[in-house]
Amino acid sequence: MNLRGALDTDDLLKIVLILVIVLLVVEVVEELVGFVVGLAGPVLALVVVALIVLYFLDRI
Repeated sequence: MNLRGALDTDDLLKIVLILVIVLLVVEVVEELVGFVVGLAGPVLALVVVALIVLYFLDRI
């Protein structure tokens, strides 16, 4: 059972919108809290990129 083509464009846009909102929230929290949370933004972005690459390589 292959579910890779089962996502609609609307669903993908919703996922991207949620990820952008999460990154914006992290940036706002970074400004409010400081350096400790400041590392979370780039780390979160790297995790998202790594998950997308692993998905395209069929590793997850």
